[in-house]
Formats: sequence, structure tokens, C-alpha cells
Amino acid sequence: MSFSVQPMPWVQGLQSYQPGKPLAALERELGIRDAIKLASNENPLGTSARVQEAISAACRSLGRYPEGAAPELRAALAAKHGVAEQQILFGNGSDEIITMLCRAFAGPGTEVIVSQYAFAAYAIAARSVGAELVQVAARDYGHDLDAMAARVGPSTRLIFLANPNNPTGTHFSSAELDAFLARVPAQVLVVLDEAYAQLMSAQDYPNGLERLPAHPNLLLTRTFSKAYGLAGLRLGYAVAHPELIALLERLRLPFNVNSLAQVAGCAALADSEHLQATLANNAVGLALLADGLQKFGLTILPAAGNFITFFTPGPAQPVYEALLRRGVIVRPLLPYGMPSHLRVSVGTPQENRRFLQTLGEVL
Repeated sequence: MSFSVQPMPWVQGLQSYQPGKPLAALERELGIRDAIKLASNENPLGTSARVQEAISAACRSLGRYPEGAAPELRAALAAKHGVAEQQILFGNGSDEIITMLCRAFAGPGTEVIVSQYAFAAYAIAARSVGAELVQVAARDYGHDLDAMAARVGPSTRLIFLANPNNPTGTHFSSAELDAFLARVPAQVLVVLDEAYAQLMSAQDYPNGLERLPAHPNLLLTRTFSKAYGLAGLRLGYAVAHPELIALLERLRLPFNVNSLAQVAGCAALADSEHLQATLANNAVGLALLADGLQKFGLTILPAAGNFITFFTPGPAQPVYEALLRRGVIVRPLLPYGMPSHLRVSVGTPQENRRFLQTLGEVL
């Protein structure tokens, strides 16, 4: 018997998100061992010992539902950022918050503006509610904020900005962000995705938190997946005007952030030593990868966050597959319309050296 229940028209054409290939899948498919994964911008140092101890202790109460409002984590995060607790919304990863925003503000007859080469989750979320996705051409692989502001029209409801952008690694400056926010009408919500904010060292990198008081139509999304090494627990959050957060709370599913994620988030915020070790490893790793790629004669995009995107000689897929056969997983960017690019995440020093050595053999 065939399946005959018809979805909404806009769901029919959706393309699902394509994550990086998992380690276990690669080793199982190719029969290899000791593969390394540098495809998903994860923290190569993993979770800290302090976080693991907190999770272990919390396992004794897993038979109980978590506190839906995550009060301890909310208080810790509000104190860290200097905002009111009512300005914070938690999600099962920041992806859930992106989806909630589209459910709340977009739909048939509305527009959602993104940049070319933007994080794929924005397009999926917008199209899943029937909104029209407006993709503005990139400038030097980054956001063309002037063109995006000029494209705002009467049907525009949301604008997604990622700083730095994933997968290109480009970022825009404080002055560029301020000029953009000054041009966006108050009735259009600007979503500033700062997933890699803790990893940024550029002097001109803007802190979205400082801009919230002057812009009630600005919402920040951040995550514990990158710098804090909690990707497996799916913990993200938004910071915005209290009235906006209260509206989104109506869409938040009960118990969307599990008990272990809440406990781990509190422990991660308190563990400054692990964060500093992560930042140090990232700075050294970025420099090593950039130097190694350029010595191969490869062009790289400006490196920010914890990854580098680089051009390959000819199509990237054969290079990607050759690396896979040697147990090195990177990210092909063909789904983003970048057929001659690969993205590599910063790993441990040993992983970074292995990647460069293996890439040299492949080239």
C-alpha cells in the first residue's frame, strides 16, 4: 500500500540537513580504524573533567523530568552576560531556536532574508513554514550587509546573520553591524548567530550583547556546542528583549533542554581553565592549518572561529573521498554551492598534523 497523505506544498521540496560523516560510520563502511573527524567544528578537547563529574552525579536523578525553565543555568548565564534572566531562552541546540523564530514570525506571504553561503538551517526553517527565502549574493564569500539591508521590503519578517559565517569563516566588523542595524526597520527581526563568539579574537569583532539595549528587534543565538564542547548534549540559547523572549516561550516545548545538558552547561560556564585551554589550542591550530594549506599553494578564506575553508585544485569531491579512504573526515561544501571548497575544523595538534600530511599525500 502506498503512502497517500500529502504534506504542505512547501514541505514537499525541502532538502534535509546533511551533517558531517560520523566516525563510526566511516570506520564501519571502509573497515578502517583510528579515523579522525575534522568536519563538524567540534571542540577537539571534548568536555572538561569538571563537566563529566557533574554529569555523572546528575545521572542518579534521570528518572525525573528536568526543570523546564532551567533556573540554575538561566541565573548563571544571566550573571555571565550581565542581562536579566527574562532575556534568555534555551533550546535543544540553537537550531531549535531558529525553528521557533520562523514559526513565530514567518509563514506564507512573508520573506526571510539570508546571505548566500549561509548556514543551511536558516533556509530549512524558513521554508518549513512556507515563507519565501530571499538569498542575497555574498560579497567575497561573506555577508553583503548593504545589499541585505536594501532588500528589506514590506513582507520581510526575519533576517539571519551569522558572525562569523559557517561554512565560509568570514566575519563582519562592529562598524558594519551598527550601520546595518541602523537601516533595518523596527518591525523586522534581526537574528545574529554568534555560535563561535567565544572563539573570536579579531579586534573588530562586534559583541551583540552590547547592542541589545538600543535594538529591541535584535536577537542573539549562541551555543554550548563549540567552545564549551557540549555538542552531544544539544544546548543553545537566545538573548533578546524580555517581551520577545516571553513570546517565544509560548512555542518552546516542555522539557526541551534535558537534565544533563542543564547541569553540564552550569559546570562548563564555571570551568574557565578548560575554556582557556580550548582557546589556546584553537589559536595554535588555526595558525598551523593556515600555514600548511598555503604552503601547498591552496587559497584559503579568512579564518575565524575554529575552522578554515579552502579551495581545492579542481572539484573538491575527489580530494574529500581520498581523505576519507585514509581515515580523515573533512566537510565538502557542494551542498552550499561551493563545489571546489573543503572545510576543515581545528583538531588536536596531532590531528592537525595528520590532516596536513594526509592532504599532502592526496594532492
